[in-house]
Amino acid sequence: MRLTVLAFGLIALAAVALPAQAQQQLTDPDFQPTVARPAYAADAPVVVIDAAHNNFHTVEGRYAPFAALLRADGHQVRGGTVDFDAGGLDGVDVLVIANAGPVNGGSPFTASEIDAVEAWVRGGGKLLLIADHAPFGVAAADLGARFGVGMGKGWTFEPADNANGLTSQLVYSRENGRLGDHPITRGRDPGEAVATVTAFTGQSLIAPEGADVLMHLGPQAWEAATPQDAPAVAEAIRTGASDNPAVHSAVGRAQGLAFTHGEGRVVVLGEAGMLSAQLVRFGDDRPDMRFGMNVAPGNPQFGLNIMHWLTGLLP
Repeated sequence: MRLTVLAFGLIALAAVALPAQAQQQLTDPDFQPTVARPAYAADAPVVVIDAAHNNFHTVEGRYAPFAALLRADGHQVRGGTVDFDAGGLDGVDVLVIANAGPVNGGSPFTASEIDAVEAWVRGGGKLLLIADHAPFGVAAADLGARFGVGMGKGWTFEPADNANGLTSQLVYSRENGRLGDHPITRGRDPGEAVATVTAFTGQSLIAPEGADVLMHLGPQAWEAATPQDAPAVAEAIRTGASDNPAVHSAVGRAQGLAFTHGEGRVVVLGEAGMLSAQLVRFGDDRPDMRFGMNVAPGNPQFGLNIMHWLTGLLP
């Protein structure tokens, strides 16, 4: 499924209003994850998916499919409802922050919370930070910067052979050379190796020194301030340049990073839908539009391998 700009507007419902012709964005009820070789039968890590910071993705909501996948792998998964500097990190092995939402146009995390998370990771904590297209990059920028990660804060596009000349469905594969070689992509054995990961819009990331890039954006990637700036992106892709302040090149940037921080480990993703399983249901005769792990076969193993690396099962 190759998404056009119209489809892009439909799947990127996190930051724009649901189009009038689309009635519902739902967790896909047909997605039932299974794990052939669960990682944990006992002494499973505790994974907390944050819900205390205006999160668009939570364990009971749009990240229920990811929670189900992790539970099938043996993890203990629960939602986080307490601020990080007020006990929210107690007993947590892996903290997942997925699309925390902005507060008053800025960070939902207080300075003391950011201090707490950084110190927790430096002391051995494991963090999976996910910040999607605008406005979620703005919300996560201060926390990401504490780990040296820059947020593009926009909406990422690449060229496509369609009427609009661009797409927001971004494919990272061994074949196209954009999937990084890392224990996360190799897995514990060849059966867990990931060949392809698909992202569904999202923002670009600027890697800190020493980070491993898991998902390299392509040589003609551009980022727009809003989806309405897509025509300016198409023109930039066509001409190779732009003087429009609403768009900028995303060449050399990434959508997936992995690195150590002190005694801890961090993975940062610039797109959240890849680890969910959602659908858009229309009010007419059109079929449902699915996006996430339900249409991208490599994404579930990618998600499992991320957790295995964070928890130390992978080197």
